Amino acid sequence: MQEFLNKLKGDRSIWAIAALLALFSFLPVYSAASNLAYMHGSGSTFTFFLKHFMHLSVGFVFMYFTHLMPYRYLRGLSFVGILVALVLLGFTMLQGTTIEGANASRWIQIPIVGMSFQTSTFASLVLMIYVARYMAKMADTPITFKESILPLWMPVFLVLILILPANFSTAALIFLTVIILVFLGGYPIKYLAIIIGMGVLCLAMFVLVAKAFPDAMPNRVDTWMSRVENFSNGEDTEEDYQIEKAKIAIASGGIKGVGPGKSVQKNFLPQSSSDFIYAIVVEEYGLIGAVILMSVYLLLLFRIVVVSHKAKTIFGSLVVLGVGLPIVIQALLNMAVAVELFPVTGQTLPLISSGGTSIWMTCLAVGIILSVSANSQVSEKEEEIDEENPLEILSEAI
Repeated sequence: MQEFLNKLKGDRSIWAIAALLALFSFLPVYSAASNLAYMHGSGSTFTFFLKHFMHLSVGFVFMYFTHLMPYRYLRGLSFVGILVALVLLGFTMLQGTTIEGANASRWIQIPIVGMSFQTSTFASLVLMIYVARYMAKMADTPITFKESILPLWMPVFLVLILILPANFSTAALIFLTVIILVFLGGYPIKYLAIIIGMGVLCLAMFVLVAKAFPDAMPNRVDTWMSRVENFSNGEDTEEDYQIEKAKIAIASGGIKGVGPGKSVQKNFLPQSSSDFIYAIVVEEYGLIGAVILMSVYLLLLFRIVVVSHKAKTIFGSLVVLGVGLPIVIQALLNMAVAVELFPVTGQTLPLISSGGTSIWMTCLAVGIILSVSANSQVSEKEEEIDEENPLEILSEAI
């Protein structure tokens, strides 16, 4: 065991946090699996427990091998990665999957293994690396708005446009993280204000066009608006069923909780193992468990900042923040939705909720952070050399 631990490089606290979250996730996922088993007619909770175990196992394999790869390779691969991400997002949107007339094109099917893959989570990770690369490259050069439009903001807005119709919350989370990342990277605030204004204007135009021509392209605009209106007005409608059951679960938990596996609301919450798993955690483990879980994510945020600060290169520092901040922001957003501090978004709880793509991309992000931590002595010159030969880097990494 000690020999294996010695092979783990990077920040040991982040390794411990990731392992702790993964191990704890089995308890609420297995508890909520009874509802999933009933809904799918399988009658076996172990099937869903095993599926979650396999997802985490694959995710930690990704994390392990990613943390062994020198992170500077990502700088050269980011340009290729963003092109792949755009192709995947375009293919996903063209599938035209709809649910009750709304755009639900979020996944692509992988026929060989019979699995689905959510392309937006992959695109989000790749985009953060790409933005970190650009800001690091321009660190010693005065940035002008005109010159940054094509190399920086064009890929960002293309990714957002392809994600927005089917998944507003993910698009908003990506945009927020990019804004934070470029701000930390030294992008001029006056130009940043223009970009934010353009983003708000584009969103408003999309909503107006979608409302004016509802049959032109299936979208979820009506769903977004109803969620926001119901949240702001405090109205109880059928769409608030999930949040109401989540509030009952939280109220039932009290200080100490009802105990592991004893949740009642898991039988009524449709997304009890994913979007609303935090409500099940509060019900079973009470306020104490809820605060401890939130503290673990905040500790992860602290270690991310520490690793970013210790990185010797600008790219290393920015890429840690770029891939790490979305994990914590998504976790806090998921918790805020469960306690009705925020409208329903559909964001999962990283490393806790069930789901393959979310777990895998989170593990890849943690692996990148660990790689930066383990290779903190890399020089700017080495990064620039690697950036010049992305295809050679890809072959070497494989």
